[in-house]
Amino acid sequence: MSAHTETKTFSGTRLVSKTDLPFDEDLRRFHAQVGHTDIPTLARLAVETPDEQAYAREIEARFVGKSGFMLFSEIDHGGWIARFGIRRHAIRLIYGNPLIAITMIREDISAGLFVPVEMLVVDAPDGGTTLTYVQPSSLIAIDRENSALRSAAEALDAKVAALVAAILDS
Repeated sequence: MSAHTETKTFSGTRLVSKTDLPFDEDLRRFHAQVGHTDIPTLARLAVETPDEQAYAREIEARFVGKSGFMLFSEIDHGGWIARFGIRRHAIRLIYGNPLIAITMIREDISAGLFVPVEMLVVDAPDGGTTLTYVQPSSLIAIDRENSALRSAAEALDAKVAALVAAILDS
């Protein structure tokens, strides 16, 4: 048996938006923009529906929020970091949409490493909140030759930016 490891170095682009709003309000605004489900439910639905079109219709009807995204998971870092003396609200949100993800995964299966996307919502020490995420295309479209992948990833960038704008402007 032989194995080969290929190394590709790349850098991501981190975006940080600061608001004057309280943490709970920014989190409420996020939830108002997204639908909710989990990955096992989406996988079951893929088996239960007869074809891609039926699957897409069910996803859109049952899970997609105003932003075009759905929340898959929340990790409450604030719930455990207090044990180490860090008294902050910090929630990592894992969200996406399989109908968006497939536009990239069809082009490069390794795009699945970075979809769904994530955002960290943290209360700022001086009041307000920060919303931090990594621009999806900076992680997904590292192969400059794949224009279809780059285009799909940049479309995801725009959707994430629109979600952040909706949170900030609600």
